[in-house]
Amino acid sequence: MFTIDDIRETNRMIAENRLDVRTITMGISLRDCADSDCQRLCHNIYEKITSRAERLVAVGEDIGREYGVPIINKRISVTPISLVADRMDEREMVRVAVTLDRAAAAVGVNFIGGFSALVDKGCTRGDQTLIAAIPEALAVTDRVCASVNIASTKAGINMDAVRVMGETIKETAVRTADRDAIGCAKLVVFANAVQDNPFMAGAFHGVGEPETAINVGVSGPGVVKQALASAGKQADLGMVAEIIKRTAFKITRVGQLVAREASRRLGVSFGIVDLSLAPTPAVGDSVAHILEEMGVERCGGPGTTAALAILNDAVKKGGLMASSYVGGLSGAFIPVSEDAGMIEAVACGSLTLEKLEAMTCVCSVGLDMIAVPGDTPATTIAAIIADEAAIGVVNNKTTAVRIIPVPGKQTGQLVKFGGLLGYSPILAVNPWSAGQFIARGGRIPAPLSSLTN
Repeated sequence: MFTIDDIRETNRMIAENRLDVRTITMGISLRDCADSDCQRLCHNIYEKITSRAERLVAVGEDIGREYGVPIINKRISVTPISLVADRMDEREMVRVAVTLDRAAAAVGVNFIGGFSALVDKGCTRGDQTLIAAIPEALAVTDRVCASVNIASTKAGINMDAVRVMGETIKETAVRTADRDAIGCAKLVVFANAVQDNPFMAGAFHGVGEPETAINVGVSGPGVVKQALASAGKQADLGMVAEIIKRTAFKITRVGQLVAREASRRLGVSFGIVDLSLAPTPAVGDSVAHILEEMGVERCGGPGTTAALAILNDAVKKGGLMASSYVGGLSGAFIPVSEDAGMIEAVACGSLTLEKLEAMTCVCSVGLDMIAVPGDTPATTIAAIIADEAAIGVVNNKTTAVRIIPVPGKQTGQLVKFGGLLGYSPILAVNPWSAGQFIARGGRIPAPLSSLTN
């Protein structure tokens, strides 16, 4: 139950500290849409998405107005398309992507995720075809997001897929060069991808999920920062963790309320609340600024990784007390171009690609929205993916890479993506080659920690 003080406090968090529900994401199974004929497949996909999600945007807007909680995005995730369209050729895969885009536009959502393949142990023909179609699919669509899972703790790292994804990212950048490689901002490479992630660009509706589900992603970095500022500099780190935990509890209750209400009104299963602190380029909505409020002079400096570990752990603990169905990624995101404090840190030189990699050991995801020089070799991008996948596989956590080699841009130049995708200086990349390492291919075996039976 909410008391009048709870309501007043929530109103303050919304009005003054940029608390919002970042997304309501409807997951839709497309497994029953499969067909050997591309035209029938596309028809089935379009009809199912538009019928199931017809009221999603309207219901989200109604809930936002009635409860006074900003709901920023309404999105859809679908079954990985490589499973549904396993018999399609590359041209037909692009047609499926265009169909997803049309369906998303018809129901009014801003993104649809699930142009995806799961290849941590190997590739089927459908997986290979989907990956080959990604550059064109992302070039000719506006709302479609793609993801590929190339590693898991149980299977190890599929280095052949890692190499191909380095090449795919480069080709996607070329295909969307006139828009500063925006296609790469809609493409994520995962290790240990989760099936119920509501956040783009990595959302897909896993095979273990129900027919249709509502997953909600909350946010609120500004709320956490304000709570720490109110506590003052005298609070020790144990108290800092406690303040973050209590604040995360309050934030998650808002998401739980919205998720339950959306599920009830749409008549579909309530999936999870993802309590990730998802920043934006707006002032007062930054994870980096939380770390600086904790006492780190500038994000990226000494102490940053420890401060991020405290934040991530406390957010998870607080969220788990507020909802029995916490899922997705849940913790703290560090997408460079989407976080005002991260952008400042890169611009002043305190935050580098290597420090970001260290930070991903203790945060929710990985190297996210990283803009790099357009002439970065595909093998270097593949090696960065492999490094990040190794962190995820060995530590049994989800890691990901969303890297954007911007054609014509060099280190220090600025690239603007717009909206929630933000802007960023181009980060420097270590110039030494990993070409021979990537050329070896094969599969890096699963670690000893995978033997848990």
